[in-house]
Amino acid sequence: MQRVLAERLWTSLGGQAERLSHLAFRSEGSLPSAFFVTELAAASIASAGLALGEWLEPEPGAAASLVVDRRLASLWFSTSLRAQGWAPPDLWDAIAGNYRARDGWIRLHTNAPHHRAAALRVLGADNDRERVAAAVANWNAGELELAIVKEGGCAAEMRSWDAWKQHPQGIAVAREALVLRDLQLVSAPSLDIEIDRERPLAGLRVLDLTRVLAGPIATRFLAGFGAEVLRIDPPDWDEPGVVPEVTLGKHCARLDLRQPAARERFQALLASADVLVHGYRADALERLGLGADVRRSIAPGLVDVSLNAYGWSGPWSQRRGFDSLVQMSSGIAEAGRIWRGEDKPVPLPVQALDHATGYLIAAAALRGLAERRRSGRGSRWRLSLARTAQCLLEAGVSSVGSPELAAETAADLSSGIETTPWGHAQRLRPPLQVAGSPLYWELPASELGSAPAAWQPVSRD
Repeated sequence: MQRVLAERLWTSLGGQAERLSHLAFRSEGSLPSAFFVTELAAASIASAGLALGEWLEPEPGAAASLVVDRRLASLWFSTSLRAQGWAPPDLWDAIAGNYRARDGWIRLHTNAPHHRAAALRVLGADNDRERVAAAVANWNAGELELAIVKEGGCAAEMRSWDAWKQHPQGIAVAREALVLRDLQLVSAPSLDIEIDRERPLAGLRVLDLTRVLAGPIATRFLAGFGAEVLRIDPPDWDEPGVVPEVTLGKHCARLDLRQPAARERFQALLASADVLVHGYRADALERLGLGADVRRSIAPGLVDVSLNAYGWSGPWSQRRGFDSLVQMSSGIAEAGRIWRGEDKPVPLPVQALDHATGYLIAAAALRGLAERRRSGRGSRWRLSLARTAQCLLEAGVSSVGSPELAAETAADLSSGIETTPWGHAQRLRPPLQVAGSPLYWELPASELGSAPAAWQPVSRD
């Protein structure tokens, strides 16, 4: 199944099928799940590796050989960081989670303070899990979902896949391609850059406007092959549970794009960016005066990659969402419940929609860069968690009784020590090997807002 998925993902990006002959997988075992999660992990990382191979060797016959370790890929889909003498903050706040409603189950996503406040306002409850549970029990799940979303919060009723396929948003997502791609009709100046085989993305600039979790995974991958990644967050944003995991290799700055001076600064950064990755809701940049046409006029050859939760068409295309919510909406959590024989939602063992979409975003960025170098044309790419979920659902139920992954050992860790603002750490060894182009990061993980909103001096020679 992993090779079937690899071909499906790679060709959805417009990649040439001949390149798959240079791809190998190794190691055995799978994450315990109703679905092919390990296979999706290996295949999505492979798609990013194949795109890097295309950047290195434009001709398919000369493509670099790639090896994906499916066991390490599975581990990276959880967390790559192993803290030494300190513990990263919890991923979830005290209120986030699944609750039994009057007619089923609902998940509340309350990590962001304003999302938590919205849910508590609707429920009329204090910031206490037991009181929230008691309040949720008085609601129908679908009615509560809608009320919280209208209040500006994030929630998802647990639906079956059959119900999702009949839902207006499920129908819209099913009609979309896994990766939506638009090439510019007018060529920009060509991307003239000499490629260093060991650091193949050195000299390229990636502007990162993404948050938890798919977008930061994508830009972390690009940084691992030498790209300069500048992450921009609003002044008041934080995601402490994942910052040590996803800021590896990046500079992290803050700008309030609601302010004219900050928008002007952002436009100056964008003008010299090669890639923009953004995860704002579909209309957010437009409302800031930074719509697709404006971005293209500022940076004519830009590789513009965006993601959202619930797809790019249909009534939920502008709805806030996260991996765990899409799992509830699309039928994944319900299928997991049946698979395990439980009476409550059973999610995937890792946030596979986020991670897989992240590697697809990285692959899209690299394919866009290859197109820019080849023709001078910029490109726009769009992906969504819901469409990745559909891909996983369509792959079917995983084999019963497949062996589990071998336990992690010290041999799975890279030898170097990463000095972070929180303490020392080690990383898992990379799950991808590209011949002649090692995956590693020059910069340790850093705090949000710890760097100025400026590019480093760069040479294209």
